[in-house]
Amino acid sequence: MVASALVLAACSAPGSNNDAEEPEESAPATEDASALDCGTEPVTLKAYIETGFPLATELFDEFEAQYPNVTFDVREDQFAVLTQNAPRVLVDDPPDLMRLPQMSELASDGLLLDLDEYAAAFGWDTWPASQLEQMRVDDEGRRGNGPLYAMGLNFSMTGVFYNKELAAQIGMEEPPATLAEFDSYLQAAKDAGLVPMAQFNGGATGGLAFPLQGLMASYGDAGEINDWIYQQPDATIVTDTNVQATEHLQSWIEAGYFADDINSMDYAMMMSRFIEGNSVFIFNGDWESGNLDAQMPGNVGFFLMPPVEEGGSFGAMSAPLTYGISANAANPACAAFFLDWIATNDEARTIAVEIGGSHPMGPADAFMPAVAEGSVTAETLAAGAAIGAQDGAMDFIANATGSVYAEGWTPNLQKLVAGEIDPTALLEAVQAEYESSVG
Repeated sequence: MVASALVLAACSAPGSNNDAEEPEESAPATEDASALDCGTEPVTLKAYIETGFPLATELFDEFEAQYPNVTFDVREDQFAVLTQNAPRVLVDDPPDLMRLPQMSELASDGLLLDLDEYAAAFGWDTWPASQLEQMRVDDEGRRGNGPLYAMGLNFSMTGVFYNKELAAQIGMEEPPATLAEFDSYLQAAKDAGLVPMAQFNGGATGGLAFPLQGLMASYGDAGEINDWIYQQPDATIVTDTNVQATEHLQSWIEAGYFADDINSMDYAMMMSRFIEGNSVFIFNGDWESGNLDAQMPGNVGFFLMPPVEEGGSFGAMSAPLTYGISANAANPACAAFFLDWIATNDEARTIAVEIGGSHPMGPADAFMPAVAEGSVTAETLAAGAAIGAQDGAMDFIANATGSVYAEGWTPNLQKLVAGEIDPTALLEAVQAEYESSVG
């Protein structure tokens, strides 16, 4: 059994780690790759993960079944809380495995284990390079190059889920080809007395970041957004196309396309309403595909944010579900073996698809389980392939720095809903928070 403790209270974000004890150097012995496993003696792997998503725990359970000497000791937190807690936890109570909302500062501060030697030993460096790019951090804290500091449980992607029965009521027989067509369906849903979109945006979780990032990529260049997330020199989120995207989001708010209580709605409430048939659309990630196939079989579709003009680029966040190993982990080799197992074991890859709803990491020719035709999982996998074909993958804008989600995006997206800030001022406020973190 996986031991799980739900942490309910958020710790305040720690300040500089300059006074913290310097993490010990930890380099794995990789001369013999066959020795990189969990051995036969009892091992307890400490894991700090994001609450509310079953993929990690399903993988933990299967790994324990295949390797009975291993037990997972799991601590869970909401995404925003985990983001703030990450540096302190890595110093004070270093886990063997940790969900990483952001990486740049953690790697620069020496809190994460450099995984390059494990990558060489396990052969991760023979996988498509794009799989690992987002998890590399250079000496200046910029992502995209440098040592590997994380591995993904799979590639996650965001888009639009829709209730097929409700969509049929508003005349939507297939996904919209343009943003204007999507706008028309949102208006048709409102005219029919339906809630067009139930979207979480309450508390510490600015869920409007999902549709906003999709709109940004539809209006502009995904590469520029990645430059900002990767902290490239002079990168800014305040661009003409991003202002247009934020104005489009504002137009949806002002038209009443979101539920009235959006600023008090949390993630679980959004999912409950959608599953109960109280929302035509939601913006969410493919990690819910397996759940929706089980809860609403045959009644859920998925599409990427449509382009401004037909034939243009789709907008979607597509990034690894990142997990790292603490620089002071007690069992780094076993933790690395687990990460390799996720990408290479047939049963683990099946769980990644059926529970996670998205494409596993790993070699290009690795095993892929069969997926039911007509399922939403099949649709999200196809959408992931489309994003790969247009080279449009983006990391999540909330992951640019350790504080930009809680201190930048979330409060300002809530102000946008309340009519307290305009699109340009919103982006300028986020940029100011970003620059205060990057330095």
